[in-house]
Amino acid sequence: MKTYRKILLAVVCLLLFFLLPVGMAFANDHGVNWFKRGEERQIPDPEGGAEMTQRIPVSNVVLQQRYPDTVVLAGPTTANRIALTFDDGPDPRFTPQVLDVLQEYNVPATFFVMGRRAERFPDLVTRMAAEGHVIGNHSYSHPNFVVEDDVALLEQEVLQTEAIIQNLVGYRPRFFRAPYGFLYNELVEKLAELNNTVVAWSIDTLDWRERPAEEVAFSVISSAQPGSIVLMHDGAEADGDRTQTIEALRQIIPTLQEQGFEFVTVSELIGIPYEK
Repeated sequence: MKTYRKILLAVVCLLLFFLLPVGMAFANDHGVNWFKRGEERQIPDPEGGAEMTQRIPVSNVVLQQRYPDTVVLAGPTTANRIALTFDDGPDPRFTPQVLDVLQEYNVPATFFVMGRRAERFPDLVTRMAAEGHVIGNHSYSHPNFVVEDDVALLEQEVLQTEAIIQNLVGYRPRFFRAPYGFLYNELVEKLAELNNTVVAWSIDTLDWRERPAEEVAFSVISSAQPGSIVLMHDGAEADGDRTQTIEALRQIIPTLQEQGFEFVTVSELIGIPYEK
């Protein structure tokens, strides 16, 4: 009898071990864990999941070689200029603080916004534009287009977000950055057909891993060179934190300015209009 009870207890423990993570994943996938702020305002999480959960598709370096007129990794090396870019906003927890730091140092940047978040927090998008920053397209719901393998979905997400941004700031953005930076040939070809320029990056801060501010800053300061495009994030998933990004900016900007770098928007860096 005791043996039977031990076996039964072992089976129950095994079931809990395997089913509990599934239940937690189900809750997260269905928005249960959304961050709430103020009057129950919810920040939509990326449809494709957190940055660190994704697989690597066709390299942006390869795509840039195949589509040099569409995909951009960096700007010219002939001028001591650098561009800061921010993904996944607007986020009321972190975007205002990023904007405050940029305003303090009089530095323009390029923000790749999620359409669904722009709908939820339109004042942050209009503030970006009013303070001289360029708005780019980061899809509507942040899906993983490589996993979805659906060119029509890409077109839908791009056009939907374009319409939202145009309604807020008065122009349809030309610059597009794919969620997770994930694309393949047919997706790039569709973006070219839609008159988009795909903006990747040459410096990845990996700030989404919530690295210490000193590490985020060092990744930029040690790698900066003329024409660099820096990838950072002003938005996060429900339980994410971008405080380190904000703190790192206070180290990156004055240090590189002392080294003679000028911070510009992606449009100024590569000489391509930011609107269609």
